[in-house]
Amino acid sequence: MDCDPEYGGQGLPYVMHTAAQEPFVSANMAFNMYQGLTHGAYSAIHAHGSDEQKQKYLPKMVSCEWTGTMNLTEPHCGTDLGLMRTKAVPNGDGSYKISGQKIFISAGEHDMAENIIHLVLARTPGAPPGTKGISCFIVPKFLVNDDGSLGEENDLRCVSIEHKLGIHASPTCVMAYGDNGGATGFLIGEENMGMRYMFTMMNNARLSVGLEGLSIAERSYQQSLAYAKERLQGRAIGSDPGTSSPIIEHADVRRMLLTMKTHIEAMRGLLYLDAACLDRAKHDATDEARDNARDLAALLTPISKAWSTDLGCELTGLGVQIFGGMGFVEETGVAQHLRDARIAPIYEGTNGIQAIDLVLRKLPLKGGEVVSGFLAHMGSLSADLEAAGGDYAGLAEALTEALAQLQQGTTWMLENMSEPNEALAGATPFLRLFGNVIGGWVLAKSALAALNGDYEDSLVQEKLVSARFFAEQVLPLSSGLRASATSGSRDLFALGAAQF
Repeated sequence: MDCDPEYGGQGLPYVMHTAAQEPFVSANMAFNMYQGLTHGAYSAIHAHGSDEQKQKYLPKMVSCEWTGTMNLTEPHCGTDLGLMRTKAVPNGDGSYKISGQKIFISAGEHDMAENIIHLVLARTPGAPPGTKGISCFIVPKFLVNDDGSLGEENDLRCVSIEHKLGIHASPTCVMAYGDNGGATGFLIGEENMGMRYMFTMMNNARLSVGLEGLSIAERSYQQSLAYAKERLQGRAIGSDPGTSSPIIEHADVRRMLLTMKTHIEAMRGLLYLDAACLDRAKHDATDEARDNARDLAALLTPISKAWSTDLGCELTGLGVQIFGGMGFVEETGVAQHLRDARIAPIYEGTNGIQAIDLVLRKLPLKGGEVVSGFLAHMGSLSADLEAAGGDYAGLAEALTEALAQLQQGTTWMLENMSEPNEALAGATPFLRLFGNVIGGWVLAKSALAALNGDYEDSLVQEKLVSARFFAEQVLPLSSGLRASATSGSRDLFALGAAQF
C-alpha cells in the first residue's frame, strides 16, 4: 500500500499500511513474512538502488510476483555483523562474484514465486574491518535479462531448512552462495555502505516485528474471548445453585481478558503513532517538523519492537491459560500462537539490544531534548483529563505518578552514561517502564477522545474502563520498574563466570 506508484504501489501513508497489515499477520504470522521481507528488500533497493535496478526488480516485488529476503547472519556471527566473512569479488563488468554462507534466512527458498531477490551483505577485497567494510548486493535466484525475462539460475542454493519452535509456514534457510564458482551479485549504491543502507529501513522493519507481537496477541485474544463465552465451568458468584456458568463470569478470567484487551489497545496506539512519525519524517511541511518526527520515531522504535513483542509472548501465554488444558493440546490452535510469538523478541535485533539502543543511543538524542520533549507532551494530557473530572481526573493522577517515575529513571540513565554497565544493567526494565507509561497515556488519551467525540455511550464506557484498568493494574508497577532500572550493575558483576 505504501510503495511507490511508479513501480505499482498505491503511495499511501505507512500508517495505513501498518493498520491494514495487522489482520494479515493475525491470520497467519508465518505466511505474512513472505511479503514483509519483500517489503524490506523493496525499501532498500528503492532508497539506494540505481534507476536501472529499480526498474528491473521493484515492479514484480511490489506485486509479489517476486519475493525478497535479507541475508545478514552467518554461522559464526549473529548480531555482531563485523565478523562477517562472505566475499564479493568484482567480475570486471559491474557485477560481483558472491561466495559464503548465510543462516536464519527467512523465506530463503520456496516455489511460491517465480524469482527470489536476495539482498546479501558481503565484503569486497580490501574492505575496512568491522561493519565499516560491509557492502550490500542484489543476488537473484534467477538472473534477470534486460527485457525483464528470467535467465539462468544463479549459483546459490538452500543447504537446509531449520526445524523450529514456531512460524512453520515460513522456511528458515541456510543459504550457500558460490559453491560452483561464485553467485552473480549486483552492488547497491557504493561499496562499504551496506550497514548504513540497512539502517535506513531498520525503523520500518522493527516496527513491523512489533506489529507481529500485537497481531498474534489479538488473534489469541479473539479466540480466548470466544472460548470464555462458551466454556461452562463452575458456578459464578450469585448464579443459581446447580448451574454452570461460562468462565467469562469468573473474576480471574475477566482479569486475564482485560489484561489482554487493554495491552492490545495500548500496543496498537503506540505502533500507529510510530508509523505516523515515519510518515511525517518524509512528508511534513518543514525541515524542522521532519527532523522532529524522525527523532521521535527513533525514540519510539525500540519500544515499539521490544515492548510489543514481549507482550505478544505474555498475552498469548494468557490465551493458553484461559483455555486451560485445552490450550495445551494442539486441536484448539492457541498453542501455535504462543510458539509463533516467541521468535519476535529475538529477530530484527533481540529485545535486549533494543533496550541497549534505547538507553545508549536514543535517550541522548540532541542532548536528551527528544525524550524530555516527549515526556512533556505526554504530561500535558493530565490537564485535559483533570478538566473532564470524575474517573478521568483519576487517570490524570495515575498517569502523573507514572510519568514521574519514568522521568526519574530517564534522568538516572542520562547521568550514568559515563559508566555504561550501570545504565545497561537496568536497560530492559527501563524499556518496560517506558512502554507501560506510553500504554497508560495512549489509553487515557483514547478515553478522553471517546468522551469528547460523537460516540455511543457503550464505546465511551469501554474506553474508560480500559484506561482505568490499565491505570490501576499496570501503571502502579512503575515504581518497582524504576527501582529495578536504576539499581546499577554491582550484583550483575559480583560473581565470576564460574559461580553462575
